[in-house]
Amino acid sequence: MDGGRIVAVGDVSRYAGRRVLDAADRVVMPGFVDAHTHVVFGGTRVQEYAARVAGLEPPPGAPAGILGTTLATRACATPELVEQAGPRILEMLAHGTTTLESKSGYGLDTATELRILEAGRTLAADLPVDIMSTYLGAHAFPPGVEHAAYVDRVVDLIPAIAETGLARFCDVYCDEGYFDLARTRRILEAGIAHGLKPKLHLDAYSHTGAARLAAELGATSVDHLNLTTMGELEALGAAGVVGVYLPCLDFAVAHPAPLDPRRILDAGMELALATDICPGCWTTSMQLAVVMACRHGGLSVPQALRAATYGAARALGCDTVTGSLEPGKRADLIILDVARHEDIAYRIGRNSVTTVVSAGTVVVG
Repeated sequence: MDGGRIVAVGDVSRYAGRRVLDAADRVVMPGFVDAHTHVVFGGTRVQEYAARVAGLEPPPGAPAGILGTTLATRACATPELVEQAGPRILEMLAHGTTTLESKSGYGLDTATELRILEAGRTLAADLPVDIMSTYLGAHAFPPGVEHAAYVDRVVDLIPAIAETGLARFCDVYCDEGYFDLARTRRILEAGIAHGLKPKLHLDAYSHTGAARLAAELGATSVDHLNLTTMGELEALGAAGVVGVYLPCLDFAVAHPAPLDPRRILDAGMELALATDICPGCWTTSMQLAVVMACRHGGLSVPQALRAATYGAARALGCDTVTGSLEPGKRADLIILDVARHEDIAYRIGRNSVTTVVSAGTVVVG
């Protein structure tokens, strides 16, 4: 590695290193890429989660659901959002994540959505992690606002976000009770018109038909996919759209129809993996996502590791920069204190990462 880039892989006998990292009998692999997160938010929903796992309703007044987090997030100024999200991201880094996506969506008003994206920009500048931001104003409908009027607000904010470079992607939660196909199209097309690449949350709890729209618009990725048909997955594969699998989320919410990620592969799609860290799925470890993807999703360890690195980089459109160990790519890599890559899936609940290199600099270890 030199100048933050990978110079050579394999036989490097013709190079003399200024510094050598001893990785004998250890696994060296690309840094994890977390392709779907909501890591910037305010507060906690631990009371709700504790009640749900016990089969109970949350106690009165406890924050619950997207709107519960929205209230807590609106109460935070940008520095407070940075202060709360920073330790979460550092925990992700310690578990081997060197690139991640960060969505807005817990503001559901103009001021807070902008603060979330501004917090993401600050965190990207302050921490040794590559953070790519996504505008998800269309995460839910805020109470007391007529739906058509709220869609207008979401669309009206896009030019300012694009002009200031606060986000690279525009995302919509298309599902029953959230945003329908017509509103999804309008928001994504507005994003495209201003240079924001489309992404979609789709078919998590109902079949929406949004997969065809994603293929038509050339979405970078589509996420959840629990109820998407095989024909739609094949159309997405033909369009080069990446499918993002969220095994920890399916586990955390006890999803009634958890995604079988092998369907994504069978359809010819590139598969990506993500933690979906959010108030309803608080995990910072891509290693845990690999464990879940193998045991609950039926993936082989190589399939899960590809999805957690190269596939996830494809889902963020940065696969020419990171996600694999190839000359010319950014030197993002991790060293694990195990001798076989399969140990990542085998040693459940353990952090096997001892060293993290981000852009050629050792930042952990």
